[in-house]
Amino acid sequence: MKKLSIILCVLFSIFSLSACDVNEGGPEELGENIEETVEDVGNDIEDACEEAKASMKAKDTDC
Repeated sequence: MKKLSIILCVLFSIFSLSACDVNEGGPEELGENIEETVEDVGNDIEDACEEAKASMKAKDTDC
């Protein structure tokens, strides 16, 4: 489950970054897009971790 979550997050990141057009907004916008993508991936990983812990009926579901 953990490997699948990581793979999905990496693929999401690649597709998100490939959708960026560097010529439109310049380096600043590209940096903001990268920052947002990294934050989204972190949230996705945390959500996947919490779901995995909940499915295993762990007492502490925070990640």
